Amino acid sequence: MDEKPAEPSPEAVVPRRSLARRLVRYGFLAVALAFGAYFVTKQWDAVVAGFAELSWQALLGSLVAVVAALLGAMLTWRTLLADLGSPLRARPAAKVFFVGQLGKYIPGAVWPMLAQMEMGRDLGVPRSRSAAAFFLMMPIQIATGLLVTLVTLGWDRFGWLLLIVPVLLVLLEPKVINALIGYALRKLRREPLERPLTRRGMLTALGWALAGWVAYGVHLYFVAPQGGLLFAVGAFALSWCLGIVTFVIPAGAGVREFAMVAVLAPHLDQGAAIAVALSSRIVIIAGDLICAGLAGIAARRDSV
Repeated sequence: MDEKPAEPSPEAVVPRRSLARRLVRYGFLAVALAFGAYFVTKQWDAVVAGFAELSWQALLGSLVAVVAALLGAMLTWRTLLADLGSPLRARPAAKVFFVGQLGKYIPGAVWPMLAQMEMGRDLGVPRSRSAAAFFLMMPIQIATGLLVTLVTLGWDRFGWLLLIVPVLLVLLEPKVINALIGYALRKLRREPLERPLTRRGMLTALGWALAGWVAYGVHLYFVAPQGGLLFAVGAFALSWCLGIVTFVIPAGAGVREFAMVAVLAPHLDQGAAIAVALSSRIVIIAGDLICAGLAGIAARRDSV
């Protein structure tokens, strides 16, 4: 008798397309880190001198501002989730958002969403609402970030952004968003959202997002005050938006730093600008870890 063919191993059933995507993501990350390492090494003496000019007081103030900015992002997400029909108390919401956001450091854009969906489900939040709130965060951040860039860095240099902002504003119209979400859920054969997004909820979310950009600008101003506070707000918003759109690379690694060095060029030499960009990245990572840790501890105490 013919022998029964062996069962394929788990590795063999992994779709080649999925494997190729992972390889592309890791490849992008490796290239970004390699170029970043070369760039820093080439300017090493100037970078060291730039770090020497940063005081612990400035870095501490920058960290406090980052925590405030992250809180603004959490409140943006919480507002969207509540408007869609799943209001959460502050502590559980903070845990779901901040712990889930740690997934952005993993290659691929879906890990924070998956984490938030699973943790949210334990709190009674339908997965479709968690996914909708997650995906709405990106256009809100990009639209408000580009608006902040226009206002703070000048219309003469970045007037071309006016071509993008109206498109984003149309996409942020609740009627358009509700139609797009409904279409996506039908295609996925999922139940429609019980409550549509309202204009009041969207405006409140936009307000929290703008507050977050101001806090991020303060964070950059502490370590790079040469251009003034308004310049710092715009410089960070622009570099962050460029990092967000390169979602293939975890947390925009490398892209945001390159953009920040370029934007800071009128006020800082290259070595000092690199030191500021690297300091910003380190402070933001520390802020993510602090917020996730504190939110987890607070939520655990709240449940006792």
